[in-house]
Amino acid sequence: QVQMVESGGGLVQPGGSLRLSCAASGSIFMINTMGWYRQSPGKQRELVATITTSGTTNYADSVKGRFTISRDNAKNSVYLQMNSLKPEDTAVYYCAARVVTTTPDAIYGMDSWGKGALVTVSS
Repeated sequence: QVQMVESGGGLVQPGGSLRLSCAASGSIFMINTMGWYRQSPGKQRELVATITTSGTTNYADSVKGRFTISRDNAKNSVYLQMNSLKPEDTAVYYCAARVVTTTPDAIYGMDSWGKGALVTVSS
């Protein structure tokens, strides 16, 4: 089993900043692309940002120039620095990763998701 645990969510005023962290643990052989998704009430989950093992990043148009995704391979962690936050950024943020995991008999790939961290941007 692979676990993804987010941290760093909370309440912030418009224009403020937050840094989300996510650490993966469990039977991990390798973590490929990692990313962040978000979901607000009444809306579908959407991609926020992704980062490959080599460091190539991709961002949703709505967060370009404001958010920065990064990773620490030694710690099996991914981060999301969120600046200039807007009320429309309010959502539950989920970290995700394509993980190569192992069992005593096999090695295989799977998508792993965290339980989410709530980010509320409000005055």
